[in-house]
Amino acid sequence: MIGLNAFIEGVGLVGPGLNGWAEAEAVLAGNTSFVATRTVIPAPASLPSAERRRTGTGVKLAIAIGLEAVTKSGRAAASLATVFAASGGDGQNCHMICETLASDDRKLSPTRFHNSVHNAPAGYWSIATGAMAPSNVLCAYDGSFAAGLLEALCQVAVDGVPTLLIAFDTDYPSPMRDVRPVPDAFGVALVLAPTQSAKTLARIDARLTDAPATVLATAGFEQMRRSNPAARALPLLDALAAQRTSSVVLDYLQDVRLQLDIAMPNVVGKPAP
Repeated sequence: MIGLNAFIEGVGLVGPGLNGWAEAEAVLAGNTSFVATRTVIPAPASLPSAERRRTGTGVKLAIAIGLEAVTKSGRAAASLATVFAASGGDGQNCHMICETLASDDRKLSPTRFHNSVHNAPAGYWSIATGAMAPSNVLCAYDGSFAAGLLEALCQVAVDGVPTLLIAFDTDYPSPMRDVRPVPDAFGVALVLAPTQSAKTLARIDARLTDAPATVLATAGFEQMRRSNPAARALPLLDALAAQRTSSVVLDYLQDVRLQLDIAMPNVVGKPAP
């Protein structure tokens, strides 16, 4: 695989005990203690009231992290191409649909149905931001974050335009949790640009590898990384928070993983150690 690269200009993050990138950055860098609490997802105030009432957890999470990343980048949300990646979409909504279909009254709510479609967050994003740029939606099971990042990097490389990656996964209630044990919601968004700018946080160079995935030193973060497919992004986020030039390996396919060489703005162009 030919290496792909891009410049990170903005990060959005919501997860267990992590309420936004500013808070998460301090926690990951070790400047603030980590307190494990249930994920708190902000209401999507950017949506009209009618659409806001119909949204589920996945849509709310996607919009929250997307808007945070875009705001940090200083770019207009409507101008950005987008890539959405999720291994399963809205687990709560899926659970409610299954309960309805297993009941005596099997009339399914149209709202539940349209929220079950895998590209529902992309549609709500366009309503919330007025975005008309191209949007891709994909799923690669536990490798969904890496797959989404590769897709976004390809768009940056081929089209030469900034691209917003939004990767998220939500929890499943019992009994589906027994076979898909995602305990809580986690989402991360990255604004990726083809060239360095005043907003650049880091440059990433990506290539495939057979090296093992990076394991996080903090037990709580490592458990989070393993328990939610979107949280497979944590080694990258950990390096960004520490503001260190480094290399990390992210889970992707069973026998192939994704290596990211990360350089801070002041050392862009120099090889990672």
